[in-house]
Amino acid sequence: MPQPIDLRSDTVTQPTEAMRQAMAAAPVGDDVLGDDPTVIELERATAEVLGKPAAVYMPSGTMTNQVALRTHTEPGDEVVMAENAHIYFYEGGAPAALSGVMLRLVPAERGIFTAEAMRAALRPANVHFPRTKLVCVESTSNRGGGSIWPLERIREVHDVAREAGLAMHLDGARIWNASIAAGVPERDYAQYFDSVSVCFSKGLGAPVGSCLAGGAEFIDRARRFRKMFGGGMRQAGIIAAGALHALRNHRDRLADDHANAKVLAEGLAAIDGIELDAATVETNIVIFRVTACGAPEMVERLTAAGVLVLATSPTNIRAVTNLMVDAEDIRRTLEVFRRVLS
Repeated sequence: MPQPIDLRSDTVTQPTEAMRQAMAAAPVGDDVLGDDPTVIELERATAEVLGKPAAVYMPSGTMTNQVALRTHTEPGDEVVMAENAHIYFYEGGAPAALSGVMLRLVPAERGIFTAEAMRAALRPANVHFPRTKLVCVESTSNRGGGSIWPLERIREVHDVAREAGLAMHLDGARIWNASIAAGVPERDYAQYFDSVSVCFSKGLGAPVGSCLAGGAEFIDRARRFRKMFGGGMRQAGIIAAGALHALRNHRDRLADDHANAKVLAEGLAAIDGIELDAATVETNIVIFRVTACGAPEMVERLTAAGVLVLATSPTNIRAVTNLMVDAEDIRRTLEVFRRVLS
């Protein structure tokens, strides 16, 4: 029986043989003491790609986002973000639990809000209100179906934030996808943000890890909260080597994932019982509505037929192309969908 085609997420990727070799050969030290050479090189290389003075390596994107919030704010402050942001939906209530901050949710289309909507959400200075301190942008947007924030929209939001004296944080877990798809260097996006979180274990295919990048003083403060939140690692160079290999070798190949996602989307859109506008698929995430039955039931049918996807609501399913899926797998996936829905 063939291996299941796993489209649940781009986090399911397995290390390539070259990545495994890099990890096995990595020189290591004690990262908490600041002397793991592979971690130091990963942080340096990440900061360089993003055009930032410094970066710090952490186990996950949730941690880099939450350390960023804690570094930018004090308890009782408020953070502005899209109504369907990953930080709000998928990080376990951490903003309240770890930083004691309130979230101000802005109406957003496919994860992207306007400068006008953000301005309308800002509170006036008043003793009755929390102090707004930070604006968060997520690109690509997970729940937005891998949508890319246009550079001009980022610039507009940045200008309003600066007028209000607010810091800017980019949840750039998939900024690599945005950069390849839009043809815009990562540093061109990052220039509008005081801090940037990036992930190595999604499209880039590393087994573990994310980095938080920003100014030198900001990263020094962030290291304190990384330790406080339990994110200090010792001989972390073994996993950092996988991330470093991915950063240097796997960014350009994301175009393959995007091409596969487009073929998948166009094929799904042509199947009765599925509602999907294939033109909205910009990167590697395909979200569609099933009308033939409930999404959880459809996921069960597909799983039994050898295709793994996730239900994101009672009616919606998400499929994410990734390093482990090629064009032949996409062809087989569409055959399974047609058979299951026939």
